Amino acid sequence: MPEQAKRVRAAKTPGRPNRFVAYMRKYWFIYALAIPGFLFLLVFSYGPMYGIQLAFKDYKMNLGVWGSPWVGLAHYRRLFSDPVFLQAFKNTVLINVYNLIFGFTFNVFLALMINEIQFRRLKSVVQTAVYLPYFLSWVIFAGLVQVFLAAPTPGDVGGAINQMLAALGMKTVDFLKNPAMFRSIVVITGIIKTAGYSTIIYLAAISGVNPALYESAAIDGANRLDMMLHITLPRILPSVAVMFILSVSQIFLSNFDQIYNLYNNFVLSTGDVLSTYIYRISLGGGGTEFELSTAANFLLNAMGLIAVVGTSKFVEKMDVMGIF
Repeated sequence: MPEQAKRVRAAKTPGRPNRFVAYMRKYWFIYALAIPGFLFLLVFSYGPMYGIQLAFKDYKMNLGVWGSPWVGLAHYRRLFSDPVFLQAFKNTVLINVYNLIFGFTFNVFLALMINEIQFRRLKSVVQTAVYLPYFLSWVIFAGLVQVFLAAPTPGDVGGAINQMLAALGMKTVDFLKNPAMFRSIVVITGIIKTAGYSTIIYLAAISGVNPALYESAAIDGANRLDMMLHITLPRILPSVAVMFILSVSQIFLSNFDQIYNLYNNFVLSTGDVLSTYIYRISLGGGGTEFELSTAANFLLNAMGLIAVVGTSKFVEKMDVMGIF
């Protein structure tokens, strides 16, 4: 009888192809909505990937990408023997590590502090002030930074920061031409510019915490700090983990708009990063090293993928779901 029942049940159960067709018929409208996005991804993201071949070829314009001869790893050997590339790689990693240490932790702290503001109007004002820089382009924001940090010149008192230093009897500083200070300026301006985006995500996660948990903790005598450490922070940990993984994915990349609008020839030793290096050898400055720039881009994105996968596995070992 049990075997006969299994055969009857198997006969009544539709096959996998039939289930797929029935599912598509039922939810066809949802899949139709996804088609434009899928086509966009296919054409503009996956389509151009054939150009990765340039990283292993000696590109000849008259032969095209497919017809150019292969050179293997020659471009990578050239990259790793180029001191300018190695310096740009070092600057990129250092800036992103500083961003990860100071920027990431500050964003979590800022979201928790905004959540603790009890006055609704004050909270709205603080949120608006934090979000506003994110909606400015780096061209505008970098211009504001230069105005604030401008060094005094004959007939000019300089920027607001140097005016404050002069008023306090301190020596003025040419911030944007000081190589030792440039990385710090990049990290600080990056935090100010992008903190609003991260706080939106964290505050959205905080809003999903069950209010009954706070009420129960208050009845048990917990103060606001106890609630923040033992209720709020553990509940937003999955969001923090995802943002951390995404931040690690950028550790070998750099914000071209930010660096390009802030750096100058005086700070190339600490300010030249991989994005500006790649731009300079491929398009800017008359460079046409398309193979070298492709090799550098491919290498950095591959390393970023490895870093993301490793970080996701590490996060999963802490009982927090990663992104894979």
